[in-house]
Amino acid sequence: MTILVNIDVHNLAKGIEFYTKALNMKLLRLIDEDVAELERGSDRFYLLQKKEYTPYMHSGDQYRNYTRHWTPVHIDFVVDDLEEAMRLAMDAGALRECDCIEWRGSKCVTFADPFGHGFCLIEFSGNSYEGDSLHY
Repeated sequence: MTILVNIDVHNLAKGIEFYTKALNMKLLRLIDEDVAELERGSDRFYLLQKKEYTPYMHSGDQYRNYTRHWTPVHIDFVVDDLEEAMRLAMDAGALRECDCIEWRGSKCVTFADPFGHGFCLIEFSGNSYEGDSLHY
C-alpha cells in the first residue's frame, strides 16, 4: 500500500517554497496550474491550491480557513538532526508551538506551517520509539 499526502494551500508558489525549504522536499513536477507533486524520501506529497473560504466538503457547510486549525490527523517528519531541521523550518516560515518533548528515545517539537497545518519534527535515538511493547 502506498500513502499519498495531500495538503491544501492558498498559494501554490508559497507552498512549494515552504515545503522545499522547511522540510527538504523535492519538487517533482507541476501537474496542473494548481497542483504540485513533491517528494521526501519515498513519500509523495501533493500541494493543492484551494482558495480560502471555499467549501471543503460537498455539503458546503464547512469552509477552508488557513489560520491555525486543529485536526486529529497530522504529519510527523523524522529527521536526523532536530536542531538543524527546526532552524530550516523556522527560517522558511514555520511557527514553533512547544518546547522539545523527550519520550522513549525520541525528541519532538510541534509546528504550524504558513497555511495553518500542524506538523511535528521528530528525532529518534534509534530506529523508533524505545521501550517494551504492549501486546493485545
